[in-house]
Amino acid sequence: MTSSFNNRLRQIILLVFVILLAILLLKELYVFLPGFLGTMTLFILLRESYYNLTIRKNWNKTGTALLYILLSLLVIVVPLYFTFQLLSEKVATLLSNPVELMKDARMVGQKIYDITGIQLLTDENLVNLQKKGASIIPSLLNSSASIISNIAILFFLLYFFLKSGKEIEHAVGKFIPLKPENVDWLGKETKNIIKSTAIYIPVLAITQGIVATIGYWIFGVKDFGLWGFMTGVFSMVPIVGTAVIWLPLTAYLYTIGQQGHAIGLLLYSALLVVNIDYVIRLTLLRKFINVHPLVTVFGVIIGIGLFGFWGVIFGPLLISYFIILVKIYMNEFGTVAQHFENTGNH
Repeated sequence: MTSSFNNRLRQIILLVFVILLAILLLKELYVFLPGFLGTMTLFILLRESYYNLTIRKNWNKTGTALLYILLSLLVIVVPLYFTFQLLSEKVATLLSNPVELMKDARMVGQKIYDITGIQLLTDENLVNLQKKGASIIPSLLNSSASIISNIAILFFLLYFFLKSGKEIEHAVGKFIPLKPENVDWLGKETKNIIKSTAIYIPVLAITQGIVATIGYWIFGVKDFGLWGFMTGVFSMVPIVGTAVIWLPLTAYLYTIGQQGHAIGLLLYSALLVVNIDYVIRLTLLRKFINVHPLVTVFGVIIGIGLFGFWGVIFGPLLISYFIILVKIYMNEFGTVAQHFENTGNH
C-alpha cells in the first residue's frame, strides 16, 4: 500500500516537473511558433509526393529534401520580397507628401459629415493617423527580422521533417492516447483541413486581388495595383473582408466628384468581388472537404489572434479538432460511461 502510494506520488511530481518545463519551453519559443506552424503546413502538403519519390522511386532523401526546400523558398520568399518592396515604396511615397494626403482626408471627412451628419475624421484623428502612418515603415523593418528568423526556422525544421517524416509520424502516434482507428481519423482530418485551407484561401486571395485590380483600373483608382494587392490580403479577414478596401475607395471617388466611377466601382465590387468570395469559400472549398462555413469563419477569427497569419489555416483546424475529439470521446468512452450508468441504476 505504502509502496503504491509512493509510486503515485513520484509519478505526480514527475508529471508536474514535465508540465512546468513544457510551459517554460513554450513561453520562450513562442516567438518561433509561426515557423513551426509553417513547417507543419508545408510538410503535410509535400509529404505524399516526397514519400513517392524517395520510397517508391528511390530518390536520395537528402537531395530531394533540399530540392523541395529550394522550390518552397521560391514560392514563399520571392512573393514576400516583392510584397515588402511594393508596400514600403508606396507607403514612403504617400508619406512623403503628407500635406496632400491630409487635404484629401479632410475632404473625405467633410463629405461624410455632409451626408451622414457624423464627424468621423476630426483634425485630432487625422493627426493621430498621420503619426501612426509615419510609424508603419519602422514597424515593417522591425517585423522583417522576426519574419526572416521564422522563415529560417521553417525550412530548417522542414528538412528534418521530410527526411525523418515516417519516424516522426510513428512517434507522435504512439504518444496520442487513442485507439489506432481514431488516431488515423485525426490524422486524415488534419491533412484534409490543412490542404483545403492552404490551397483554397490563397486561391481566393489571388482571384479577388486580380478581379479587384481590374475594377480599380477601370474606374480610375490611383495606385490600383497596390489597392488590388491589399484587397487580396483582406480577403482572408472574416466577415468584413475586401469591403475594408473597396468601400473607402468608393467613398473617396464620390467625394472628389467622380460619382459615376464611384457608383460603378460599388456595383462592380458588390457583384463581382464579393460573389467570388462566396463561390470559392462556400462551393469549391466545401467540394474539396466538407467544412461548414461557420467553422471557417470563426476558426479564422480565433486563429489570427492566436497564431497570426498561420491562424488562417490552424484556426479552423482547432475548431475541427474540438468537434472531432468530442466524437472520439463518445466513441472511446461512451460505452464505458453507459455501462457505469446502467450499473449505478441497478
